[in-house]
Amino acid sequence: MIRALICLLAAAAVLAADVQAQSLSRPYRIYAITFRGMTDVEKGFQDYFAARRIPVQITFRDLNRDNTRMPGFLDEIRRTKPDLVYTWGTSVTLGVVGTFDQVDPQNYINDVPVVFTLVAAPVLAKIVRDLKNPGRNVTGVYHVAPTEAQIRAMASYRPFKSLGILYTPTEQNSVVVVEEVREVSKRLGFTVVARPLKLDANKKVTSEGAPEMVRDLKLRDGVEWLYLPPDSYLGTQAQKVIIPAAMSVNLPAFASTEQLMETGAVAGLVSRYHSIGQFTAYKAEQILVNKVPASKIPVETLTRFALQVRMDVAEQLKLPPPLPMFNYAELIVPRADGTTEQSQAPALQQPQAQATPASTPR
Repeated sequence: MIRALICLLAAAAVLAADVQAQSLSRPYRIYAITFRGMTDVEKGFQDYFAARRIPVQITFRDLNRDNTRMPGFLDEIRRTKPDLVYTWGTSVTLGVVGTFDQVDPQNYINDVPVVFTLVAAPVLAKIVRDLKNPGRNVTGVYHVAPTEAQIRAMASYRPFKSLGILYTPTEQNSVVVVEEVREVSKRLGFTVVARPLKLDANKKVTSEGAPEMVRDLKLRDGVEWLYLPPDSYLGTQAQKVIIPAAMSVNLPAFASTEQLMETGAVAGLVSRYHSIGQFTAYKAEQILVNKVPASKIPVETLTRFALQVRMDVAEQLKLPPPLPMFNYAELIVPRADGTTEQSQAPALQQPQAQATPASTPR
């Protein structure tokens, strides 16, 4: 027993010495690729390392929605050989690691551990075969609540028989989620009317015709909800284009992400971007500090999501949430200065907005 204890203490001392040596020699080098600039996810990612006093040097590169930049980033990764690569979103992650059935070292990175974040459906996008056992030099965090849970939350607010979706056909995460909604519709018995945004002559997505598509979903197709999937381009157009068109025909919108909720959706089942960033950093810490192979670190999400309701939008739609929802939803009320006040059900010990990861960082 004593011998086993001594061995355990010796192993811990070696690990501590390794971490200390790393701290004294140089910080861990992380190469981070974003899709549309810096978000609260990156802030949470950096805040976690700062709070844990883990020295990191992060090189940020932004794709700016232009996939033609990716080869240059991959060349830079091969040249600089960072300790870890951070990828934001499905499109960026697939551009860096490819799918699990098309592992090509000439076109993708497989000799540097990759931690992804804000990927809606890692298995359906073929980033990993299995969430619990990624089986490749990749792990990460997905951010979207289970699709069926979102649908049920939507129905608890307002029952429906037909659901409309607007999405970007060039964003793999959106395409995957649309297919997931269709699968759920078969089980729960509602119809789905999905409309892809148009592409211009250069095959780039455009908002041209989007307001008409939204209005047609309500007036011609008779949908009762507009579902906003996790879609980066849609997020840039929702506040000025999509939501106003939906409001003009009294069509409530349900958000799948915090970003989309902030654009004016009446309700959404979402996770906090900052918390997602912190949890992603925890995964990176396991690789960098604890020396756990990425292939053995499960892909996870937060265990708690916030059901948010924008009370000002509900009032405009004349669609107040049902009374029981006041006991568990996070009610968002705008202030006169343009900020918002969030009221949380008092029965909850921890605000849902501050979701806890499936594996709590130690």
